[in-house]
Amino acid sequence: MITFSEKLPDPKELEKELGDFLAKKFGGSVKLAAPIAMPLLESDGKAEKRAEAPWTPEFNLKPDELIAYLDQYIVKQDSAKAILATKICTHFNRIRFRQSSPDSVRDMVGSIKNNILMLGPTGVGKTYLVRLIAHKIGVPFVKGDATKFSETGYVGGDVEDLVRDLVREADGDIEKAQYGIIYIDEIDKIASARNLVGADVSRTGVQRALLKPMEETEVDLKVPHDPISMLQEIERFRKTGQRDQSTVNTRNILFIMSGAFSGLDAIIKKRLTEKAIGFGATFTRVAETAEILSRVKSEDLIEYGFESEFVGRLPVRAIFEHLSEVDLFTILSNPNNPIVLGKKLDFAAYGITVKFGASALKHLAGRAFSENTGARGLVSAVEHALLNFEKRLPSTKVRRFAVSDDVVTHPDQWLKKLEENPDHPEMAEIFSRIRSQEHQALVDYVTENTTHLCNRFGLSLTDARIDLIADYFADHTTDINGVFEKITEFCEQIKSIEMQFLKNYGINIVFEDDAIDHILIQWRNGNVNLDEFYKQLSDNLEYGLKLVREKTGRNRFFLTSQALEAPEVFIHQMLKEVQAPSDPHLPAGGLETP
Repeated sequence: MITFSEKLPDPKELEKELGDFLAKKFGGSVKLAAPIAMPLLESDGKAEKRAEAPWTPEFNLKPDELIAYLDQYIVKQDSAKAILATKICTHFNRIRFRQSSPDSVRDMVGSIKNNILMLGPTGVGKTYLVRLIAHKIGVPFVKGDATKFSETGYVGGDVEDLVRDLVREADGDIEKAQYGIIYIDEIDKIASARNLVGADVSRTGVQRALLKPMEETEVDLKVPHDPISMLQEIERFRKTGQRDQSTVNTRNILFIMSGAFSGLDAIIKKRLTEKAIGFGATFTRVAETAEILSRVKSEDLIEYGFESEFVGRLPVRAIFEHLSEVDLFTILSNPNNPIVLGKKLDFAAYGITVKFGASALKHLAGRAFSENTGARGLVSAVEHALLNFEKRLPSTKVRRFAVSDDVVTHPDQWLKKLEENPDHPEMAEIFSRIRSQEHQALVDYVTENTTHLCNRFGLSLTDARIDLIADYFADHTTDINGVFEKITEFCEQIKSIEMQFLKNYGINIVFEDDAIDHILIQWRNGNVNLDEFYKQLSDNLEYGLKLVREKTGRNRFFLTSQALEAPEVFIHQMLKEVQAPSDPHLPAGGLETP
């Protein structure tokens, strides 16, 4: 008999014990058959919690703010960045407005989503741009390849699987998934093949399958032919005793498509030539391909092989430009560039600090440009130039490695030098020079983007602070965001000292910018521990500030760097200022409390 004070047995333990008992008594002829769906008496509460507080987008980003964010990462493509930032901001702000304004039109008939079609050559940043936007606005994001899908009911991937993937990206939160972004690449590959006889399940069929999700439909999360999803549903019901929402509405899911659209420019040229009536030899140079694509119309996409209904569901179009050799160098020089940062991390994994000189980056950009694959060529160019160094330097005692133009053009000679002398003086000199260049480049970058960075991180940028940020970046393997997050976090810890001082002594102190800079420099040099700093600050200023408070009635004091470096002088100066020698009736060093 089980009393109330005893712990109730776990159902799975009971099932196992009964099964073992039956196996011993009757052998394998008798087995315990447990019910498949038996809801537990106690729910984990997740379903109720989700029902009470459904996820809604808290979005108030403006197009200019999103463009400024993208400018830190994406080179060129000003028109495409402006179009995507504007339409995506409008899409989510419109959702927020509709949900927060009870008088707004919530269910307007014929509402059209701003689904986006991106056109441009490979390697110009289409996928990277969409990922950056999804990360910035904080919504679930999935990427699919159009060539991997077939029409619903045929063998192959189902386009509705992308919607189900959104739910997985949202950790099972269906409400959150319904505000996600679905990005489908290589959409030009599902343009229908001309002169094809029979069903085209991998092209036109996929276009038709995308029509409803791109507009609005209910996508069932439980796939009838998928036993795993059925078992998961049974397990959820057994745990909670409730049936979860089983469909996802695609009304607010934004669809973004992209492709290189090789040959589309010829179709546009033909249309423009026919309209020019004999004066159509206008667009002939390769450099004008982006200009030609910018004149694309729905009729051109239909002739290319898309269904008119499909084209109609992509009302927004963004054109991406080819990248020049200078553009590729600018990409490599960007402090947020994942290619160079990734290579720094590769060497850092072996305890080796790497610096890239501007001349080396120009050389690598030239190699990448010759491959004619856009920014994708940068990865292979960097890997090809440094693979042997990455293979052999970890086995040496080299700890600092500078990638200069001479290192890239004569790799074997430099490998031999470094293997013979890990601290080769010529390498040390190059490393020091490139570090100085990197430091100055960071100062220039932060100065140029001061407004955006201040607004983003809530950190005022003094000259001393900019120099400190550049210094920290030059000595650590991190991106610019990582530096700002680190500095901002430390500044917040410094500001918390103000609250602690007020709590302990009833005195309101405020650190001026130069005082914060003073502490930051000490921290950068490894000469400050905030706990010890607070104790020292209390010892140096508590008594003096209380004395000034008694004489003046003031209880708010602005601390400068002088107050931290020479606290006695700082207190003496304040006491001197409150004396009134012109009044002979007042004692020396005193002032009546107002």
